[in-house]
Amino acid sequence: MCALAIDASLNLFDWSTAAQVMEEPEKPAIRIFVDADACPVKAEIYRVAERYGLKVFVVANSFMNVPRSDLIERVVVSEGPDIADNWIAEWAGENDIVITADIPLAGRCVSKGATVIGPTGKPFTDDSIGMALATRDLLTDLRSAGATTRGPPPLSRQNISRFLSALDLAVTRLQRKLNPSS
Repeated sequence: MCALAIDASLNLFDWSTAAQVMEEPEKPAIRIFVDADACPVKAEIYRVAERYGLKVFVVANSFMNVPRSDLIERVVVSEGPDIADNWIAEWAGENDIVITADIPLAGRCVSKGATVIGPTGKPFTDDSIGMALATRDLLTDLRSAGATTRGPPPLSRQNISRFLSALDLAVTRLQRKLNPSS
């Protein structure tokens, strides 16, 4: 909320300040939401956020150490299935970036217009989320029928590099979208 400059003693209104306020509406900020419980790239997210001056919400259902920074906010939600996911899905919007490996959460955030990236750098989009959800559901059905399935492979240096590139690209695209004249 902007305050206009009024000199109460002289009862004068500073029109130059008023014009500035009227010409410079507050620009929407890009925020990063991290599904933090099992996120292996938190340190990389913090570095990118610091470089661009972006607010990061680290969401988990237990206490988690985060760097001391005005840009990083720890959000501890109550324990329970999908509580952290629900918080992220409720708050993330079209100018935000969500980092998660959780396919249903990715789907919810994509449907709200958020940019969603997995920790390996894989972007989730309107075009790819349907197949990702179908694959997840198939694997869940196979496991419930007794089949043994593999978990995700360990994160490699290539995955981290791909993630950093995807995050940097997402920030750049959102900045261009929000500030087309820049």
